[in-house]
Amino acid sequence: MNLRKTFFILPNLFTLSSVFCGFFAITLCAGASTSQPTEALYQAAIAICFAFFFDLADGRVARLTKTQSDLGMQLDSLADVISFGAAPALLVYKWGLSHFGLYGVFIAFVFCGAGALRLARFNVLSMRHDSGKPGKFIVGLPVPVAASVLVSIVVLNHQLGGSFVRAGQASLAVLVVVLSYLMVSRIRFRSFKDLRFTRRTLAGFLVILAFTGVVLYSHMHSAFVFVALMAFYLGLGLLEELIFYRRRREEEAAAKAPQMVLEAEGGARSDEEVLEELGAYDDREEATSPERPPHLRPQKS
Repeated sequence: MNLRKTFFILPNLFTLSSVFCGFFAITLCAGASTSQPTEALYQAAIAICFAFFFDLADGRVARLTKTQSDLGMQLDSLADVISFGAAPALLVYKWGLSHFGLYGVFIAFVFCGAGALRLARFNVLSMRHDSGKPGKFIVGLPVPVAASVLVSIVVLNHQLGGSFVRAGQASLAVLVVVLSYLMVSRIRFRSFKDLRFTRRTLAGFLVILAFTGVVLYSHMHSAFVFVALMAFYLGLGLLEELIFYRRRREEEAAAKAPQMVLEAEGGARSDEEVLEELGAYDDREEATSPERPPHLRPQKS
């Protein structure tokens, strides 16, 4: 038995555990009453929170055991569609969008469909630009982050007694649409995968720890900490996009300039066409040789 091959199973087990949590959340949402929020919706939100844990763990386990693979990447994306696309969409529909009827179904579907598109684009970009090093930014809001915003609001609402779901249905629908747009947008958000143990990261960690302590000491609900962190992450990405928008567009234009020149000239030329221009086929006998490409041979009058 090759023990090395068994290591490839470990990250996939964590990924499948995330799928189970998402599927379990869907079953809880499907059995919940549509007339009013129930304890089942809160339990579904907690199940998605466990899916977050397994989703974070599978990548770390794969890197520690050096078992990254294309299968794991594709499986992770499929798991995210279920756990952080379909499950949160159904959760938010049963929790606060069911009163809109068919419009609520469409709004929830927009979130799920945007998540699927976001993950498909991520896989394509990963295969084309696989440098082996984690990127500093990620294009579009990550699907787990968008799902965590909705889940944290559901959990906070449950701790507050469920008053928001009756008073803020329209604002909830707007939030779902905005999160859906951010997932498929070209706005860059920090991945935090390149963090190193420096004074700056230590200071940031201490600030977050102090903020958490203040919230807990003031007897505020613990879910408020998670909501505040997600709001800070979204605000950071949007603020950086506003500040560096012009610079990023100039960089993209500079990167596309060589390709635009080639397209204006009719595309890249072949080796035979370059040799023709340099006079490599001046001799008549060589020009009519069968080894020369047909489109470069002299045409009969």
